Amino acid sequence: MILAVESSCDESALALLAPDRGIVLERVSSQVELHRPHGGVVPDIASREHLAALPLLLREFAPRLGEVSTIAVTRGPGLPPCLSLGLAFARALAASTGARLVGVNHLRAHVHSPFIALHAENPAGFAAARRALLPHLGLVVSGGNTLLVRLGEDLGMTVVARTVDDAAGEALDKGAKLLGMAYPGGALVERAAQGGDATRFAFPRGIPERADLRMSFSGLKTALRYRLEGMDDAAVAAAMPDLCAGYQEAVIAQLEAKFRSALESGAYRSAGLSGGVANNRLLRARLAGVCARRDLPLRVAEPMHCGDNAGMVAFAALAEPGLPEGEAAAAEPSLGVETA
Repeated sequence: MILAVESSCDESALALLAPDRGIVLERVSSQVELHRPHGGVVPDIASREHLAALPLLLREFAPRLGEVSTIAVTRGPGLPPCLSLGLAFARALAASTGARLVGVNHLRAHVHSPFIALHAENPAGFAAARRALLPHLGLVVSGGNTLLVRLGEDLGMTVVARTVDDAAGEALDKGAKLLGMAYPGGALVERAAQGGDATRFAFPRGIPERADLRMSFSGLKTALRYRLEGMDDAAVAAAMPDLCAGYQEAVIAQLEAKFRSALESGAYRSAGLSGGVANNRLLRARLAGVCARRDLPLRVAEPMHCGDNAGMVAFAALAEPGLPEGEAAAAEPSLGVETA
């Protein structure tokens, strides 16, 4: 069994994975209500809550600790105080159970997460089934990261493109805040955009050149702020569906365009979508359309494995048997797996 610990931001999570069955137990403790009054995650509050939540979550896993041979823990990227708390917790578990300790890169786990369901369907045949889908182009879209990654036949990962400034999820949350919505606001923008006219308000598309796969979202929220400054409260309220639809379209159109260009520039057998923003239904539909036109399978992470979760951390430890043993290293932003 693999027991995974996730504490990179404001979710405390544990998961237990059996290689011959898949994920058998997973739990997440969210801190959204604590951070909502602040309009974003406060690291000190988040780390303090991890300290309280992880031992409580462990109670449900305690009866099966004797079956655990590997402790997998998120090593980064993430908020340093939160990562340190999770690492200390995982070290204590490893010391008490005699299990080996494995550090997992949070972004690599997101790239692997669309394959979790494939493993659950047929654990014995998973390796062959995944091999048939490689090389694979994964789009990771979250509040902290936005990048396109090539997963090769040898499971090596190469960053094809990434945002040069804000992440797409961050742009959606900040746009929601400008519109007077609560944190986190990405899902609220999506809900408000339903029935809106996405063509009424034009918002910038970052880096429009097809040959340039880089993404940019910082100018988007600035454009929204300038637009709102020219409108009174009544006008904003009346135009809310159209504003949200246009703003969301600017984010999704850029992601779709870069995704399509990346597929055209490489030979891929499948594509994937993961990260918190992957729960956006319009984004899923648009990428599905891109892949359908290319007769390419699109694997999307299950909703429970899109946000920060320990299930994907456990699965990454299984999917990459070459992960190093020993103490997990400090947070780092690359996708490489260094000696722990």
